[in-house]
Amino acid sequence: MLFLASLPLILLAKIAQLQILPSQEKGVDFLQNQGDNRSIRKVSIPAYRGLITDRNGEPLAVSTPVTAIIANPQQIQGKDLKRLSAAMSLSEVQLKARLKRYRNKSFMYLARQLPIDKAESILDLNISGVSSQKEYKRFYPAGEVTAQLVGFTDINDNGQEGMELAYDTWLTGEAGAKKVVQDRAGRVINDISLIKSARSGEDLRLSIDLRVQYAAYRALKKAVKKHSAKSGSVVVLDVITGEVLAMVNQPSFNPNDRSYLSQGSIRNRAMTDVMEPGSTVKPFTILAALESGKFSSESLIDTSPGYLKVDYKTFVDPSNYGELDLSGVLTKSSQVGTTKVALALNPELTRELFQRVGFGEVVGSGFPGETLGNLPAYRKWDPVTQATFAFGYGLSVSSLQLARAYAVLANDGVRREVSLVALESEPPSSRVIGVEASRQVRYMLQAASSRKGTGKRAMIDGYSVGGKTGTLHKVKTGGGYDENRYMSAFAGLSPIENPRLVTVVVIDEPSDGSYFGGLVAAPVFSEVTGSALRLLQVTPDQIDVNRTVASIPKLIRKRGES
Repeated sequence: MLFLASLPLILLAKIAQLQILPSQEKGVDFLQNQGDNRSIRKVSIPAYRGLITDRNGEPLAVSTPVTAIIANPQQIQGKDLKRLSAAMSLSEVQLKARLKRYRNKSFMYLARQLPIDKAESILDLNISGVSSQKEYKRFYPAGEVTAQLVGFTDINDNGQEGMELAYDTWLTGEAGAKKVVQDRAGRVINDISLIKSARSGEDLRLSIDLRVQYAAYRALKKAVKKHSAKSGSVVVLDVITGEVLAMVNQPSFNPNDRSYLSQGSIRNRAMTDVMEPGSTVKPFTILAALESGKFSSESLIDTSPGYLKVDYKTFVDPSNYGELDLSGVLTKSSQVGTTKVALALNPELTRELFQRVGFGEVVGSGFPGETLGNLPAYRKWDPVTQATFAFGYGLSVSSLQLARAYAVLANDGVRREVSLVALESEPPSSRVIGVEASRQVRYMLQAASSRKGTGKRAMIDGYSVGGKTGTLHKVKTGGGYDENRYMSAFAGLSPIENPRLVTVVVIDEPSDGSYFGGLVAAPVFSEVTGSALRLLQVTPDQIDVNRTVASIPKLIRKRGES
């Protein structure tokens, strides 16, 4: 009876021996192969790098899952080189050379950041010593539009430029680890245990509005091309918060394809490059004049006969403007008028005012390579130095520093900290200029941007505008100024009564024959600021009554009409 009961078990064992393990020797080989093909390993869990978004949550930098193909060079056999090199789009010679460099190592990367399907096609070859590792690759949805501001990471997901570098610690997560069962191609068959969870990096919400950024980028790119310029930059500031709503540069680059990357295209010129601001700082000289008590808005300055000799230098206006009040000096951008005002002031106090509005001080954003600019120390300047300083020569500023200074005028004399990151609360601020003087200069800037001023092309339909043009000779290598190379600039604000935006436009070396700031930079200001005001739904403060009336349909019928 016992024999009969055990018969089924004997039969099952025999069947297994015949069908599954044909012989004892082959059975051992089978189990051994399974051991070779599978292994328990500790693998890293890559950490997800934090998102970078604009102020409205639009993605600017995201991490996408990809695969690295890794290898143990000591395990790769010669018979597999042809298949492996073909799958990796390499020649056999190239692959052999790479393996030779790592012949004494047990680990090397064969390929990084491959699409998952491409990696699978390599793993499907089941080549000994070749496996895979999960990783992430950064993708930049806005491409060249935000390239210099956002920056980029390297192949190891470390920040290299821009905000990716400035906030690298914040964005970087912490890798985890787990034990898994892998096949020989490195594919996970089963998770065994979690050793440590990966911690994702923190997200970063920038201050820029991607809609405004696009508008600024399009306008700048068009202007640089139109005027055959070397480069350019635009900054748009929110006056109320101090947040940067747009910061664009030309030339730019595609951070998703860096095969044509150049040092010139990487630079965020709006923050790293400096210029002598020229006439764009004349409003601050006028501000110093009002603060001094020696001048009022009604004070008259005789600019006849259109030129003024000061020691070894003669300052010349395009025409003899005769008597001008302070507003007229700005409207006509009179060098003679500005010089006479400057020479009547204490130059040390003028310089001190320039410092109060932020010249010679970093913005403090933490952006890599942000420039300090140059505000020269006062050392008993001669009259020529005193005069040229007053209209923007002998000092240097960035586009962002100039925008911050104009924001002081827009804020009735209050200086706010500038931010590249979206703010959750009101930023620090301090009063640096009196309310009345700030407002007076603001209205003078409106006149300078009227049809009678040098900045008339900065006008915006429906909105009042105040601003100042700047046309300046570039410094030559070795000193002095180049008579044939210019920077064209415009700095302004809108609307006048309750300003919302400050915009600064700089075009470097326009070479199509136009170089005046009013011709080259002012139209860009108009296009960018006008678009931004409408996108932000700022209520128009100037309505052309004649145009409005003309556009109203004639709904009232004449008598006798049916």
